[in-house]
Amino acid sequence: MKKISLVLFLTTFSLFGQNDAKTCEILSKINALIQREHINPKPIDDSLSVFVFDSFIDQLDPSRTVFLKSEYDILSQKYRLNIDNLIKDKDCTFLTDISSVYKKDLLRNKNILEKIDKETIDYELKDTIRFYKKAFPIYLLDNQVEKVWRKKIRYEILDDIAQVSKNLDSIKTNFNTLAIHSKNTVIQNELCRINSNLQNESNLAESLYNHFCSYFDPHTAYFSDDSKSSFVASLSKEHLSLGLNVSLNEKSEIIVDELDPNGPAFLTGKIKKGDQIVSISNLKETLLVSCTSLESISNMILSEANKNIVLTLRRNSGKSFEVLVEKEVIKDEKNTVYSFVIQKEIKIGYIKIPSFYADFEGNSGKGCAQDVAKEVIKLQKDNIKGLVIDLVDNGGGSMEEAIKLAGMFIDDGPISVVIDNKKTKIIIDDPYKGMIYKDPIVILINGNSASASEFFASILQDYNRALLIGSTTLGKATMQTIVPLEENDNENFVKVTINKFFRITGKSHQSTGVSPNVVLPEIYETIFPKENNYPTAFKNDSITTFFKFRTYAKNNLIKKILENSRLRIVNDDYFNDIKSINIKIDALVNQPKKAIPLTIDMIFEEQNKVNDLWEEINSFDSGSINLNVYNSDLNKFLLAIHPSEKINNQFQLNALKTNHYLNEAITIIEDFNALK
Repeated sequence: MKKISLVLFLTTFSLFGQNDAKTCEILSKINALIQREHINPKPIDDSLSVFVFDSFIDQLDPSRTVFLKSEYDILSQKYRLNIDNLIKDKDCTFLTDISSVYKKDLLRNKNILEKIDKETIDYELKDTIRFYKKAFPIYLLDNQVEKVWRKKIRYEILDDIAQVSKNLDSIKTNFNTLAIHSKNTVIQNELCRINSNLQNESNLAESLYNHFCSYFDPHTAYFSDDSKSSFVASLSKEHLSLGLNVSLNEKSEIIVDELDPNGPAFLTGKIKKGDQIVSISNLKETLLVSCTSLESISNMILSEANKNIVLTLRRNSGKSFEVLVEKEVIKDEKNTVYSFVIQKEIKIGYIKIPSFYADFEGNSGKGCAQDVAKEVIKLQKDNIKGLVIDLVDNGGGSMEEAIKLAGMFIDDGPISVVIDNKKTKIIIDDPYKGMIYKDPIVILINGNSASASEFFASILQDYNRALLIGSTTLGKATMQTIVPLEENDNENFVKVTINKFFRITGKSHQSTGVSPNVVLPEIYETIFPKENNYPTAFKNDSITTFFKFRTYAKNNLIKKILENSRLRIVNDDYFNDIKSINIKIDALVNQPKKAIPLTIDMIFEEQNKVNDLWEEINSFDSGSINLNVYNSDLNKFLLAIHPSEKINNQFQLNALKTNHYLNEAITIIEDFNALK
């Protein structure tokens, strides 16, 4: 028996050694690529060690219920200032060391949970719980682990019970029955998460690669073949798809929200709107929704490598059933440019650009710029006198498409300056002579408008070609490209930041965002993540430029239009109500909380605060306006040919009719035409 144990030990050690060697080899190649291609490569030193160690530990133990303080102190002393030297020496045993402690602690937690599952929980025990907004020190002591987990489970059970009803008396009357059900659900979900983490050893290496990459900047990242294909698919309007959209309900369950009538999921005849997705499988690996991150689920669904997906579904809380769906290449309606006409005093065109998508894999040349051009031509046939371009929640995409699009709306001249890692200044000129459209333009932006969106919007703002309204954008003024680690490597890639771009004025919106000409409040704007929230984001800087360019509108005219808009907004009940809601959201999400008693009364009260605010947001009345929005004549004709698109078209129409941001944009264009 001793001989067998020794053989097993040696085999395990050998496998760990092989994995560590592979980890170091990939890290070494990632570093070589970044040092060669990155816009601003940093030296591999103690700063990298601290960042990688801290961010890796934070990811493994965000709620501080895994590592003991004694274990963390030992790991910190060994590696927090030493990872850089170990990588240089090609010694990556630190990953095995950290993951061994992590797995041991996960198994300890699993045993504790199984013990709690068999015991009766005393819900009358006096205790308190505190919530932290940011990462906090690891303080877990060996003799407190079980106590911490009992408190955590007790809170999760009470929180689950508090969501059952809005009637506290009813909850208290049925408390014992509810507690049994909630306890089983909570503990099984926690056990499922632990088991999932125990089985995903390869994910730890990928996480390490990503923490290493993000030390250089937030947008440099490691991609496996699957994650690369998922990323590319998200930037395309046509890709392999199941043909369904999902949403999260109040219990964080994934529910089928919409089915494309031409998509493979609908054509199986077995999936219906409202079905709950219990698990997802690519025939090699199965992910349980209740204990898997949304990112992992999204990667499995979007990956072009996973053509066949098995969905385990549950309908009306009944028995689960499986459906095999073979993905097909279909048009992503939610990632496609569309347009409408709005009739007030004059006809105004509206174009929504959900992303700067492109044909990254093919050679068709089709992308959002070409699609926008088509919509502009359609709208002009309806004699529009102004144009609203909607970039709200547009996270960017292809810079080439953004360059093309900017060139369509200015006559001639420089549009940006790009700097590479050799500090070479490359001037980007308008790629087209002339303009596809000459009348006034207003661009809608918000805190989620990023990268290529900011690039395009800032160009039209600098030329006074368009007025920007909304809220300040994300603040990303860098460009990335996806590069394989080696020439023939089809499994490992790095999305690396290779350029910074500057406005023709020499200024940059990096970390500060593009400021709108007209500021409009938006729900959730106080909690939108911004570029400057990332610790490794580039700081804002500027360069000297000597461009001469002609602006398209006189400053005194713009000043008058902006003043009129400001006066309207100050007295607008809708926007003032949004400001009030944002104050409540900020207090709930961003402000530190006091410790609260761990009782059903207090948890119910806290839950009700969240629910009340959520209901206030959902019931917020945007119906005080009813814009006359309709399809252009040509789009009406196309809808008659493709009737399956009518449902989505009507949904888009209805959303715009009560859009106050669009209403202000239209009023600004009318103002512009009247004053001009």
